[in-house]
Order: sequence, then structure tokens, then C-alpha cells
Amino acid sequence: MLRIDLEGHFQEKIDKEDRIEAKDWMPEAYRKTLIRQISQHAHSEIVGMLPEGNWITRAPSLKRKAILLAKIQDEAGHGLYLYSACETLGIDREELLNELHTGKAKYSSIFNYPALTWADMGAIGWLVDGAAIMNQIPLCRTSYGPYSRAMIRICKEESFHQRQGYEIMLTLSKGSDEQKNMAQDALNRWWWLSIMMFGPNDNDSTHSAQSIKWKIKRFSNDELRQRFIDMTVPQAELIGLKIPDPDLKWNEERKSYDFGKIDWDEFWNVVKGNGPCNKQRLKDRIQAYENGEWVRDAAVAYAEKRREKN
Repeated sequence: MLRIDLEGHFQEKIDKEDRIEAKDWMPEAYRKTLIRQISQHAHSEIVGMLPEGNWITRAPSLKRKAILLAKIQDEAGHGLYLYSACETLGIDREELLNELHTGKAKYSSIFNYPALTWADMGAIGWLVDGAAIMNQIPLCRTSYGPYSRAMIRICKEESFHQRQGYEIMLTLSKGSDEQKNMAQDALNRWWWLSIMMFGPNDNDSTHSAQSIKWKIKRFSNDELRQRFIDMTVPQAELIGLKIPDPDLKWNEERKSYDFGKIDWDEFWNVVKGNGPCNKQRLKDRIQAYENGEWVRDAAVAYAEKRREKN
């Protein structure tokens, strides 16, 4: 009986748009859902640094290099905010990272594809970060307080990432034929991957309905995907690039774009670990973690020394 009352009070708080805080009572399923979602988000931020990091030394100018470095640094910070938010749910960061390194935890499958040209830095910023923003802005109003507060700063910084990516594509589209072709090629390779970022269709999404009831999510996968497509198609047209979807057309009745069939077989194949870069991404993350062990040990030793002095 007590449990029913607690769950009823919990849902009542959510329905009134009150935030759930770390010390509040919450159903175990709510806590586990948040750990899964926030940790996946954090893992995606730090794994997402890898394809961009390969282009730091190959950026076409000092200005571009400085911007890319700042973007990657932002993403590292986003990962730290999110791991901290996740820890408020009673899970240790070492456990979160161990789940990533062993393959138990997932991250956004889009980062398992290679960045082949400089135009990919534009496409990733414009499309991948653009899709992320579409997903993440509603999370500023998610029901769990520490997560919603972390998302406010993350979304502000992601908006700059999206703009700099679009500016790269704009510059290339105004350049030589080779540069225009490079921009179009990047769009061709990243378009379908970016609209897969919103997750499976609503009918096939395991967690969406309950997450929406708990107001962890505010909109369904298909709603967000449609908004992203409707926003992005005019942006592509403005800079003279063509969306690689022969079935794309404006639906006057719906006031939205109809679009082609998504290759969900490819999506699930990559989620299962069979993408072009899955193994390399995990190898690089594990190596980075192991190489940083001395820094963590030094920080712990310094903290202990400070405590002894006090």
C-alpha cells in the first residue's frame, strides 16, 4: 500500500511539472531508465570526440584548428557534466566507464562511422549536432533536476557547434567544384545516419512511452525526426546542396516533408557492434583511459595530502 502511495505521489509531482531531485523517492525503474539514458548520452559525448580529433592536425587553417579544438573541448566538458548528473543516481563513474569499455553500455551509433574529409567536420556539426540539439532542447525540461540543469549549458554550446558546421558547408558550397562535390559527398554519407539518431520508429521503441509518461522525454522519436527534416531541408537548399533522398517531397496537407524508407537493418547492425569503426572507437577509448591512469592517481594522492594537512 505504501509503495502505491509513493508512486502516486511521484507521478503527481511529475504531472505538476515539479522536478525530481537526487534525494527524492523515485521508482527503481525510473532510476534505471535515467542511468541508461544519461550514461549513453555521456558516452556519446566522449566517443564523439574521436572522429573529430583525427582532423585537428589536418584542419585547413589555424582558425579552423582553433575552432575544432574548442568544439572537442566542449564535448569533453559535456561528458563530465553528464557523468556527474548520472552519479547523483547512486552509480559510480568507474562502473559507468567499465560498462562502456566492456560493450555493455551503448553510445550513439553514428560515431561508428569514419570522417573521411574536411567536409565531414561540417556535416557532423551541421547534421549530427543539429539532430542532437533537436533531441536535447526538450531535455532542458526533463523531469530529473540534475539532468535538466546540465542540459541548459550543453544546448547553448551545441548550438555553436551546429552553426560552425553549417558555416563550413556554406564555405565549401561557395568554393571550387571540387569543394562543392566534397560538401555534397559528406551530406550524402551523413544524412541518413543523422535521421537514424532519433532512434527507432515509435512502434518499435521499447522505452519511449514510459519515458514520455515520466517526462524524461517530451516528444517521440518520430516527432523529433520530422522536425529535424523539416528544419534541415531548407538549409540544404539555401546553400545549393541536395538531400540524398529521391522520395523527399513537401506534403502540403501535413505542412511537412515526406521522406524515404530508413535502412533500419544497417542501424541495428551497427548498434550490435558491426559498424565500420565500432572496434576502433572502443579500443581508442580504453587506451585513453589507461593512459590517463597516472593523472587520476596523482589527483587522488594530491587530495589525500590536502586532507592530511587540514
